[in-house]
Amino acid sequence: MPETKLDRPAMVMAGIPNQNLSLYHRIRFAAGDPAALIEIFDGAHRGSTLILRDIEMSRARQHARVNRVACPADFAPEGGLSGDRETATAQAAAELLRRASVERVVADRTLPLLFADILAEANIAVECDRTLGVIERRSKDQQELNWLAEAQASTEAAMRMACEMVARASANKEGFLTVEGEPLTSERVRFSIDVFLLERGYANLPAIVNGGPAGADCHDIGSGPLRTGEPVIIDIFPRNRASRYNGDCTRTVVHGEIDKRLVQMHAAVVQAKAAAIAATRAGVTGQQVHQAATSVITRSGFALGLAPTDAPDTYCAMVHGTGHGVGLDVHEPPLLDLGGPELVEGDCLTIEPGLYSKAIGGIRIEDMVIVTRDGCNNLNRLPESLTW
Repeated sequence: MPETKLDRPAMVMAGIPNQNLSLYHRIRFAAGDPAALIEIFDGAHRGSTLILRDIEMSRARQHARVNRVACPADFAPEGGLSGDRETATAQAAAELLRRASVERVVADRTLPLLFADILAEANIAVECDRTLGVIERRSKDQQELNWLAEAQASTEAAMRMACEMVARASANKEGFLTVEGEPLTSERVRFSIDVFLLERGYANLPAIVNGGPAGADCHDIGSGPLRTGEPVIIDIFPRNRASRYNGDCTRTVVHGEIDKRLVQMHAAVVQAKAAAIAATRAGVTGQQVHQAATSVITRSGFALGLAPTDAPDTYCAMVHGTGHGVGLDVHEPPLLDLGGPELVEGDCLTIEPGLYSKAIGGIRIEDMVIVTRDGCNNLNRLPESLTW
């Protein structure tokens, strides 16, 4: 019986699962060498094949979410395989598709150009589906929700430790903070956060510990001595080494007496966060959640957007969106900002309004929530106060 051409395209994803998190999410299997996932529609179902290095096959058969596991040698083309692992994996993927009489495939936005080139060389057309895998990664399953809750709990524990370190420090006569007679710096707090999380199985990008007027730059990680009476923004976003899922939490702490202007900024940020959380549910847009926060900010007498070039240092504004998605990446879709898309059940979001002034520094408070049909579940349990 002659072979028939498939009416519907196959799907291809490829890369190194440890690096291509969209591929990792699909197969839930970590590997440090190139791999390719091929799904071919067959009747009412798609059969999935994972091609990867031979020494990974046994482990992949136990853990990968696929129907079949193979290595490049199982699909060597007539001319043989390249000695380069990535090229060989792409050649094997093309040969598997050729043997299945597939002439076109759909790929996601992460497909390496090398794979697209080798597929084209094999006369297999590649179509990019810009949304493939995006909603799947956004709508977290129960396993992912458990991992995110675990990551956030550890993040909060690190945050409590760091905020208490600042709040309970001593101030010398020049106003600089000390702990056990030694200067308390952004670097020292950051190091303590790193050690705390490392001992609990987390990899941690440099946390933001930014005190005083320097905190007006919302992504400056901070450096140097911390002072009494100044706001210290602490933003921690670690990744669990086992699950690969992230936490993300920000609090602002002030040692000693709190300036009246800081009290006003803090009140506006707390209210903006509450309004955004109240607006969050499946079916509303990220823009609507953002606007719920910014309406509180402007009603409280503060501005939106970066300062004009002629603005005084006292200019105080919210200069960023209200939040973003979290999962395998600490920053992933959707955005809570102008143009933000419709939210779906299972979205994991940060809600993090902030206010910033070159004259005084910044205030930012960030919770992480899970979107539900009727609202959202807040994973945070930490207080919002400037005092600890």
